[in-house]
Amino acid sequence: MNMVLDIPVVTEALPPDLDRRHDFAARLRDIGLRLDATGLGTLQVNLTKLCNQACRHCHVDASPARTEALPADDIDRLLALLEARPGIAALDLTGGAPELHPDFERLVIGARALGRQVMVRHNLTVTFDGNPQTGQNMGHLPDFFAAHGVEVICSLPYYQALFTDRQRGSGVFKKSIAGLQRLNALGYGQPDSGRVLNLVYNPVGPFLPAAQAGLEADYKRELQARYGIVFNQLFTITNIPINRFALHLRKSGQLDAYMDKLSGAFNPEAARGVMCRDMISVGADGQLYDCDFNQQIDLPIIDDSGAPMTLRTLDAEALLRRDIRVGAHCFACTAGAGSSCGGSTT
Repeated sequence: MNMVLDIPVVTEALPPDLDRRHDFAARLRDIGLRLDATGLGTLQVNLTKLCNQACRHCHVDASPARTEALPADDIDRLLALLEARPGIAALDLTGGAPELHPDFERLVIGARALGRQVMVRHNLTVTFDGNPQTGQNMGHLPDFFAAHGVEVICSLPYYQALFTDRQRGSGVFKKSIAGLQRLNALGYGQPDSGRVLNLVYNPVGPFLPAAQAGLEADYKRELQARYGIVFNQLFTITNIPINRFALHLRKSGQLDAYMDKLSGAFNPEAARGVMCRDMISVGADGQLYDCDFNQQIDLPIIDDSGAPMTLRTLDAEALLRRDIRVGAHCFACTAGAGSSCGGSTT
């Protein structure tokens, strides 16, 4: 069943007794930075919160019990937006497992027909597990990705089974390796194939990621030697202290220490390069957000009337002149080398 989690929600209005070190807006003022939109190059869409997994670090709280999914008419609006705004170069599809949305393939085909780069956040195991609610087989996905030139981005917490299964569930590592090998067999990650396969690393616990370049070299060496797997890039992403991960931190007494670690590692250059300045995030309900993390704590983009902006009420010019809404969770994207859906930012 779908469990309601008791989670500490980080909001834009911080409690008056909160330590100033955790006040992100104040830190921006200290360095004289106005965090405003600089463009609209990426449209990131959370198609559904349904997933075949329920990972401990998941900031979306996705699981096999979730039912939220973007309505079909909003899929039409996404395609119309891409057609009307050629400056949106990339469509980044996420979830849950985005492939479990009934209109996933229609959206991919439509976006590719418009000449857009399409990225899919693929958990590797959905190919084997299928749809947990309908039983639909998803074994065709790798061939679909290859046929339509989809860039595949896969989460692999580590190149050893123990750490991966600890974060994502027993048996996940074995399926993930099989999934990567199948993608390799289709040309993904292979030199000069044009089929891009990128991996994502999240720390297993309340730590900052190691340096991306060094960790990528480790992954490439170990995955090649152990399993014959190749890939293009590794993205290191800092775990965001919201929802399921925040609940885990609080229950283990580590939430305050983790926030201290993030705020203590604040990097002004990473703050200037945060991904939310050149993208918008679309929720499964059609509302618009500055990023996927704001989406999960209900900080929507506000239109000129003060109402949350949606795909129905989207005003592209207003999006381009907006200021980004921030909260204490933003320290995760600005700590150390910075963090984004495309890895480190500095």
